[in-house]
Amino acid sequence: MIFPLLLRLWSHISKRRRTQVFLLLILMFAASFAEILSIGAVLPFLAVLTNPEKIINHPTTQSLIHTFGYTTLNSSLPTHAVPTANCLLPTDFLFILTFTFALAALISGAMRLLLLWASTRISFATLADLSISIYRRTLYQPYSIHAARNSSEVINGISGKANSVIGSIIIPSLTLISSAIMLIVILIALISIDPVIALAAFGGFGLIYAIIIKLTNGRMLFNSQSMARESTQLIKSLQEGLGGIRDVLIDGCQAVYCNIYRNADLPLRRAQANSTFISQSPRFGIEALGMMLIAMLAYALARQPDGITKAIPVLGALALGAQRLLPVLQAGYASWSSIQSGQVSLKDTLELLDQPLPEYVDQPPAKPIPFQQQITLKQISFRYTPQTPWILKNLDLSIPKGSRIGFIGLTGSGKSTLLDIVMGLLQPNEGTLEIDNQKITTHNTRNWQAHIAHVPQAIFLADSTIQENIAFGVPINKIDHALVKQAAQQAKIDDIIETWSKKYQTFVGERGIRLSGGQRQRIGIARALYKRTDVIIFDEATSALDNKTEQAVMQSIESLGQDLTILIIAHRLTTLKNCTQIVELADGGIKRIGTYQEIVGEDNQLKVKNLST
Repeated sequence: MIFPLLLRLWSHISKRRRTQVFLLLILMFAASFAEILSIGAVLPFLAVLTNPEKIINHPTTQSLIHTFGYTTLNSSLPTHAVPTANCLLPTDFLFILTFTFALAALISGAMRLLLLWASTRISFATLADLSISIYRRTLYQPYSIHAARNSSEVINGISGKANSVIGSIIIPSLTLISSAIMLIVILIALISIDPVIALAAFGGFGLIYAIIIKLTNGRMLFNSQSMARESTQLIKSLQEGLGGIRDVLIDGCQAVYCNIYRNADLPLRRAQANSTFISQSPRFGIEALGMMLIAMLAYALARQPDGITKAIPVLGALALGAQRLLPVLQAGYASWSSIQSGQVSLKDTLELLDQPLPEYVDQPPAKPIPFQQQITLKQISFRYTPQTPWILKNLDLSIPKGSRIGFIGLTGSGKSTLLDIVMGLLQPNEGTLEIDNQKITTHNTRNWQAHIAHVPQAIFLADSTIQENIAFGVPINKIDHALVKQAAQQAKIDDIIETWSKKYQTFVGERGIRLSGGQRQRIGIARALYKRTDVIIFDEATSALDNKTEQAVMQSIESLGQDLTILIIAHRLTTLKNCTQIVELADGGIKRIGTYQEIVGEDNQLKVKNLST
C-alpha cells in the first residue's frame, strides 16, 4: 500500500530535486565503499599487531613491498646486520598500516557526514517545494471547494502533514535506501572474512526484524490513522478557541475548549509515543544478541590450535563489521516503521498535491472581456450538493451596465449565492451567466472577474498596515499611495486615519482586531474602490455603519460615474434608496422587482391591509 503512495509522491518532485536525489545515490555508493575500506583495513592492522613477521613474509605482502621498491629485513640474518635505506622494518610496516587504518576511518566518517548533510538539505528543500505546491494549488481551487472544506484540514495539511512527510517519509526513505546499500556492502566485506558467520549473523538479525515488522504493521497503521486524525482536530480546536476568544472570555468557557484540545492532543501524543517506541526498541535486543554471538565465536576460535592469534584479527573485523551492521539494520527498520506510521498523513498530503490547477496558472493577468451592455442570468439553478435543496431555481435576470441593483429577501433566499454566481465564484448547476451575450465559462471566468470588486459583510484584514490592507494583494513596492488615499477618502475613513500617529502605516492587528466594525468595513470599501473596477458588489457591506456614514459612503460611490455597475445586498431597505431597481428573492426565484418607491409603497399597503384585517 505504501509503494503506490511513494510513486505518487515521486511524481510531484521537481526534475531538479530528482537529479539531486540521483546524485545522492551516487554519494551513498561512495560512502558505502568507504565503509568497506575502513572494515577491510582493520583485518591486516590487527594481524600485524599480533604477528607482524607472518604478515610481512606473506607472498602478497612481499609483492606489494617490492612493487614500491622496498625490501624487508629477513629474520634469519644476524642481529647485528644493518638495514639498508630502502629496507622496510616491521615497525615501519606497522606504522604504515596504522596510518592507513586511521585514514580509512577518517574518510569513512567524512563520507557519512557528507551524506548526512546532503540528504538533509535535499529533504528539506523537497519539503519546501511540496509545501509551496500545496499552498499554490489550494489557493487556485474554485470557491465551491473552499466552501465545502474545513480550513483546519487545509492548514494542517500545509503546515502539519506536509511537515510530517519530511520526517516520516522523505528522510526515512533516503535513509532506507542508504541503509540498504550500506548493508549490502558491509555484508560483502564480512563474507570475505568469514562467509558462514557473516551469513548466519545477517540471516538471524534480518529474520528478527522481519518478524517484528510483521507483528507491528497493524499497530503502526492504527497509530498513523490516529496521528493524521487528531492533528487535524488539534488545529480545529485551536482555531475555534482562539478565533472566538471574545465569546470564550465573556462566557467563561475556557475549560470547555481546554478539554476539546486535551481530547485531541493526548491521543496524538500517545500514538506518536507508540510509533517511536516500536521503531526504536528492537535495537537493544539486537545489540545484546550481537554481543552474545561475538562471545560465542571468540570461545569457539580460542579452543582451536593457535586460537588466540587467529581469533583476534577475525574477531576484531567481525566486531567492527557488527558495529557498522547493527546500526544500519536498525536505521533501516526505524525508517520503514516511520514510513508506515506516516502513510495516512502522506495520503492526505498527496490529495492536496493532486489538486488540479486551472488553465490560467502562470499566464499573464487576465484582460477584461468586453462589457458595454448588460449582465444576463438565464434559467439559473444552483444547489451545493445533490443531497441539498435548490437554493436558486430557473432564475432569469438582466442587469444593465451602469445600473444600481439592490437585493432583498429573507435569510436563505439565495441573495449571496446569486451574487457569487455573478462574480464567477460559483458555477450554476443549470443555466448560464452571460456578459454582453458572451457565456462565462471556466475558460473566461478570470477575464470577467477583472471587472469586479467585492465588499463582503465580514471584511478580512491582514495583520499589516492600513495601506497594505487597502491595496490588498499588491506588492508593497507597487502600491499607488495616492490612489490608496483617494480610495480612503471615498470610503469616508481618511479623516480617521489621518488622526493616527502612523497614519497609513498603522498596523490593524490580526483580522483588524484594533479597529471598530465600522472602520473595518470602510477599509473593505476602500479596498474595492482602489481596484478601480466597473462592477462593485456589496454583500451587506454597510450593515456595521451608522445611517449618516452609510449615506455619505453611498453618495461618494454614486459620484464615481454612471458607467459603474453596483449590486447591493442590504439589511436596511433605506440603503437601497438610490437603486434603479430592487430585486426581492424568495423560494429560489424572483418574487418581485421594482423601484425603491414601488417596493416601499407595496410594503406600506400590505401593512395597512394587515392592520385592517
